Amino acid sequence: MTGPSGSEITQLLRAWNGGDESALEKLMPIVYGELHRMARRYMAHESPDHTLQTSALVNEAYLRLVDAANANWQNRVHFFAVSAQAMRRILVDWARSRQALKRGGDVRPLQLDDALAVTEEQPVGLVALDDALKALAAMDPRKSQVVELHFFGGLNLEETAEVLKVSSDTVLRDWKLAKSWLRCELSGESLDGP
Repeated sequence: MTGPSGSEITQLLRAWNGGDESALEKLMPIVYGELHRMARRYMAHESPDHTLQTSALVNEAYLRLVDAANANWQNRVHFFAVSAQAMRRILVDWARSRQALKRGGDVRPLQLDDALAVTEEQPVGLVALDDALKALAAMDPRKSQVVELHFFGGLNLEETAEVLKVSSDTVLRDWKLAKSWLRCELSGESLDGP
């Protein structure tokens, strides 16, 4: 069974943007599966005893998306990029609150997959990764967005390029440089810039 096209989703997003609440009711069942896949991708990097479940992450992200005032959805890719960012924020907020509760004593590391390979052997905590991404964003916002969209959001290079309004070659170059910079930042090595 094939799902609706990107243009159908874009039409519903724009209708919702225009104030059509029925568009939101039609949209959410259509995009729920992709949001759930995204959440599973995030949760795969969390410890097995994480108290936040995949469905809860989707639901919390949904609430944030629905409450987003003046979101001005451009298209399907933009919607999923913002969704990915919302999920990452939820997990980082959760990790920070757990860290504050336990004073850093029992925070489990986040294992990143080989796609990012931030460090060769050491697991990286979600909070540390978020801090590193914020530092990268301060120096080069686009490279930080590429990591956000491509790695966390699961967008391919072409979709990431579409969101950022740059070429796929630029995204690939930014991706490679951002990975190198993050690897150095998280391992404590020195690198002059992204």
